[in-house]
Amino acid sequence: MYAANHWGGSLEIADDEEENRLRNKNINDHDIDRASSYNIQSQHSGGLDETQQSWLLNPDDASRKKNKTRYVDLGCIVVKRKALKWTVIVIFVGFLVIGLPIIIAKSLPKHKSGPPPPDQYTEALHKALLFFNAQKSGKLPKNNGIKWRGDSGLQDGADATDVKGGLVGGYYDAGDNTKFHFPMSFSMTILSWSVIEYEHKYKAIKEYDHTRELIKWGTDYLLRTFNSSASTINHIYGQVGGSQNGSTTPDDHTCWERPEDMDYKRPTQMITSGADLAGEMAAAFAAASIVFNDDAAYSKKLVEGAATVWKFARDNGKRGTYSKGNLFIEPYYNSTGYYDEYMWGSAWMYYATGNVSYLWLATNEGLPRHARAFTDTPSQRVPSWDNKAPFAMLLLTRIRLFLNPGYPYEDLLRSYHNATSLNMCAYLPQYRVFNWTQGGIIDLSQGKSQNLQYVVNVVFLASLYADYLEAANLPGWYCGATFIPSNKLRDFATSQMDYILGNNPMKMSYVVGHGKKYPTHVHHRGASIPNNHIKYSCKDGFQWMSSGKPNPNNITGAMVGGPDRFDKFRDVRSNFTYTEPTMAGNAGLTAALVSLTATAGDQGVDKNSIFSAIPPFFPTAPPPPPPWRP
Repeated sequence: MYAANHWGGSLEIADDEEENRLRNKNINDHDIDRASSYNIQSQHSGGLDETQQSWLLNPDDASRKKNKTRYVDLGCIVVKRKALKWTVIVIFVGFLVIGLPIIIAKSLPKHKSGPPPPDQYTEALHKALLFFNAQKSGKLPKNNGIKWRGDSGLQDGADATDVKGGLVGGYYDAGDNTKFHFPMSFSMTILSWSVIEYEHKYKAIKEYDHTRELIKWGTDYLLRTFNSSASTINHIYGQVGGSQNGSTTPDDHTCWERPEDMDYKRPTQMITSGADLAGEMAAAFAAASIVFNDDAAYSKKLVEGAATVWKFARDNGKRGTYSKGNLFIEPYYNSTGYYDEYMWGSAWMYYATGNVSYLWLATNEGLPRHARAFTDTPSQRVPSWDNKAPFAMLLLTRIRLFLNPGYPYEDLLRSYHNATSLNMCAYLPQYRVFNWTQGGIIDLSQGKSQNLQYVVNVVFLASLYADYLEAANLPGWYCGATFIPSNKLRDFATSQMDYILGNNPMKMSYVVGHGKKYPTHVHHRGASIPNNHIKYSCKDGFQWMSSGKPNPNNITGAMVGGPDRFDKFRDVRSNFTYTEPTMAGNAGLTAALVSLTATAGDQGVDKNSIFSAIPPFFPTAPPPPPPWRP
C-alpha cells in the first residue's frame, strides 16, 4: 500500500496488523527450531548450563535476571544481601583487631603496681622507733627485735615493798642504765599525741601496732610506780637507779656495764611532793587512754590511773617540784616548775574524759601566769621535757579551732592561740628571735649542748600547727601585720629535719643507721660493749667506753646530742654532749618524722578522733514538728 509523500518520492506504509502477524510467526518459528535443537542436545549432555539457558530466553530477560539485586529479610528490616555480607565481615575484623586483644588482656593475671617508695622521713621513722626497743628494761618479749639486748633490771624496785611486783620494766633513759620517770612519762605523752593525730600514717607504713606496743610498755610500767588501784595516794616512785655527783660507790655512772650485767644496788626515789611529775604522768595516761580507746578495759584503767595521780598533783600539800633537793634527780632532770604541767595535764584530762571542769582549769588565767607561758622571752618558747607550755597552748588551740566553745573559755583559748602564733613566728629565720648556725639549724639551746632534742620538738609543733590551719581551712596566720602562709612552716620544719638527717656541713646524719654516714661511737653502755657472753665488771667495762673502735652493737634509730653552734660534731664516745641519745629526744624525733612523712599519700591530721569523749557544747536542735494535719 502506497501513499503520497508530500516531501517528494514515495512512502511505503505496511498494514500494521499484517506486519505484526508475520513478525510473531517468524519469532515463534525461530524459537521452536532452537528449542527442538537444544532438546536433542540435552539428551546427550544431561541438562542445560546457564549459558545455554540464556539462549532460550529473551536476551533482555536474561540480562535482567543476571543483574537482579538480592535482599535478605531479617524480620524487622530488609537489607541487601551484599550489604549484610560486608557488615558481618567488618564486625568480624573489628572483633579480631579490638575485641580479641581486650579479652586476652582481661584474662591475663593482674599485677598491681607496688606502693610508692618510702620517703626519707618514713625510713628514718622506722629506725627511730627501734631505739625504744633497745632501751627496754625488764623481761623482754621474744619479738623485741634487738639481738644484743636481753632481760635486765629484774630486781628493780625490790626495796619498794608497797609496790606489787617491784618496779620491773619501763625504759632506760639514755646511755646509762637509769630509769627517770619524769622524761619517760613525757615521752609516752608525745608518742601518744603523735598516734592520735597521725594514726592513718602509722597504719599506712605498718608501724601502728609497733608504736602502740611501745606506749603500752611505758604506761604499764608507770602504773606500777604508785598504787593505781587506790583513788588517793601519798607518794609516787620517781626514779630507779642513778648516781650522785662525786660518788665512788658502784652505780649507773661510776660503772660502765651492760644492763644485763648490772650487779650493783639500784635505789628507788620516793616522791611525796611532786605536782610536776604527777601532772606529767596524768597527761601520759590520759593521752594513752585515747590511743587505746578500742580496748575499753585498758583505756578505763588508764583514765582511772590518770585521775589518781592528778588528784595527787592538785593536792595543796603536794605542790612542789619532784626534783627539789634530791641529789639523784636534780643534777640530771631538774624541773623548774609545775604550772606548765597543770596546763598540759588538765588539757589531756579534758580530752580523755570530756569533763568540762578540766577545761575550766586549763583556761584559768592563773595557770599561764604562773607558768610564764605568755612571757616574751626566747627560753619560754622552747618546748621540752621541762617546759610543756608551748605544747599545752597548741593542744588547747586545737579546741578553739575545731570546737569553738565560746564563753567562758574563749578569752584564754584566744590568748593561747595568739601565743602559739607568736611562737611560730619566733621559729622562722626572718624574725631572728633565735640564733641560727651558718649551716642552717636553729639554736634553741642558746649555745649549750644537745640542741637537737629541742629542734625536733619545734619541728613537730610547726608541722602540726600547719596541719591544724589546713584542717580549719585557714591559709596561714599573721606575724604582726605580715601574713605568713602555712607552707612557710612546712618549709621550716623540713629544712630542720633535713639538716638532722644529713643535709648539713658535716654531711652526717645524726640518726644512727640512717644514711651513709652517721655516728658510730655512740655514748651508750649496751651498744659499746660486745655481746660476747663475757661479763665485764664495773670498772672493766670502761675499756669499751674509751675505745676508739666503732660500737660493736648498732643502736639503730638513736638521735644523738648533735653538733655545736658552729655545726661541728665530734664522734667520740666519751663526750656525751655530742654522742648520747635520750628518750625524750627520740620521742620528739618520732613525732616530727610522722608529721612530715608523705609516703602514705595522705596529708593532715585526724581532725575528730581526739574529741570522741567530749560531748557537744551546745544542745542539738530539736527535730522538726510533724506536718500539720486538719
